[in-house]
Amino acid sequence: SRGLGDVYKRQENKRQLWIPEGFAHGFLVLSDLAEVLYKTNQYYAPSHEKNIIWNDLLLNIKWPSTALITLSDKDANGERFELSEF
Repeated sequence: SRGLGDVYKRQENKRQLWIPEGFAHGFLVLSDLAEVLYKTNQYYAPSHEKNIIWNDLLLNIKWPSTALITLSDKDANGERFELSEF
């Protein structure tokens, strides 16, 4: 079943999702191509960015098979939720 935060966006529907400032979020692309655009209320400040490890056991996210997941270096090296300073 779909849980809170599950959003399915298709090219045809151009859906948008508002994410409040400071709200942890992420996405998994299930197609060969995806376009993700961020609209912000401030300029991007890398020093304010935080990163939680994608497969944190405490968050217990039910990912599909992880055999074919490709991660960026940043996502692969996120910190555990319980150690994060949010």
